[in-house]
Amino acid sequence: MIDIRLLREDASRVQAALGRRGIAAADVEALAELDQRARDAARRRDDLRAEVKAISRQVAEARRAGDDARAAELSERSREVGGEQAEADRQAEAVADELRRRLLVLPNLPAPDAPDGAGPEDNVVVRRWPEVSPVYEDAQRVPHWEVGAALGILDMERGAKLSGSMFPLYRGMGARLLRALTAFALDHHADAFEEVRPPTLVRTDTMQSTGHLPKFADEAYHLERDDLWAIPTAEVPLTSMLRGDILEEERLPVRLTAATACFRREAGSAGRDTRGLLRVHEFDKVELFAYSTEEQAPALLGDMVQRAESLLVELGLEYRVLDLCAGDLGLSAARTFDLEVYAPGVDQWLEVSSVSWCTDYQARRASIRYRPAAGGSPLLVHTLNGSALAWARIWAALVETGRRADGSVVLPEALAPYLGGSTVIAPPAG
Repeated sequence: MIDIRLLREDASRVQAALGRRGIAAADVEALAELDQRARDAARRRDDLRAEVKAISRQVAEARRAGDDARAAELSERSREVGGEQAEADRQAEAVADELRRRLLVLPNLPAPDAPDGAGPEDNVVVRRWPEVSPVYEDAQRVPHWEVGAALGILDMERGAKLSGSMFPLYRGMGARLLRALTAFALDHHADAFEEVRPPTLVRTDTMQSTGHLPKFADEAYHLERDDLWAIPTAEVPLTSMLRGDILEEERLPVRLTAATACFRREAGSAGRDTRGLLRVHEFDKVELFAYSTEEQAPALLGDMVQRAESLLVELGLEYRVLDLCAGDLGLSAARTFDLEVYAPGVDQWLEVSSVSWCTDYQARRASIRYRPAAGGSPLLVHTLNGSALAWARIWAALVETGRRADGSVVLPEALAPYLGGSTVIAPPAG
């Protein structure tokens, strides 16, 4: 969440920043008024608590002096003020809860260098690879769900039979390709990122730390009996690994990577792009994550984007990098770069990575701080996260791009060590 002190000290700046994200000035003003009410309620509660304590001392003094009448009078007054205090406690707690609820759904302030814009149509393409788009053959213009079915490597029907629509089932070389992609990415990140295998089910406060709750509850899978949530991304448990900790600055940055399954309801898709692997409820992904100081964050952001790009180059997939405008940023992000690959079989650009700098927004929710090496009070860390990469759409793009006229699929040589040396998926005999 944002630092409420910014709103108190420079309300116009907060209004202007959130206005870039489509938040009305009136909503920001209402939040400022609620904050003032919360502080006033807390001040009244504290004043009444202090008055009760003062009266209690006076009662004790009166009894020591043998003035029972005075002690009785003060005791009655103490009960009256105690009742007022109890009501003030309830009011202060109610206003504070409402303030926190609103702060939990208020987005982060966009970075000054994030482009202006209201939505995806205003995102800026900053580069693409290769600079000249390849010429795709007719054989590559077949959608991956048809290619996968013909080769026996993707079975959406049996996936739906097991779990419902939008749950894919991979078979044979299709399943092995997923495993190969995961190992390929983890090996590439091993030079600087510690591999972690976090739990797939997490507590409510773990989801709140990243900003996924309460705003995106409808998009998540919730196990009510145990009050656990299936993670939509490994960013969720990685963010909370150090929840409540105070680190030494010398430890920063802390870089982590994790391969996990991810679960999303895709409740808002409403039949849009629901064929094949374009939108699925479960997919595998390798995540990059970092805790850092504010000064370290820009270089880390650039490194994480470069790592995702380098994987796409090795996989030979046409891609572009988008600088997301303020109106299209995720709730927690101040700056985001999306990577999209071109899938010729569906003739679409598919988002396969989103690399974000969340400043101290998540760390404030999770209370993760560090002690500056130069001394002084602990400061909130900054968090960064990004996919490198999400595999469902990469799988689709590889199968479409690699298809040949004879129906086979040729995979990138970079995956050969992870596929037993074979990079060709041949049609079934007969």
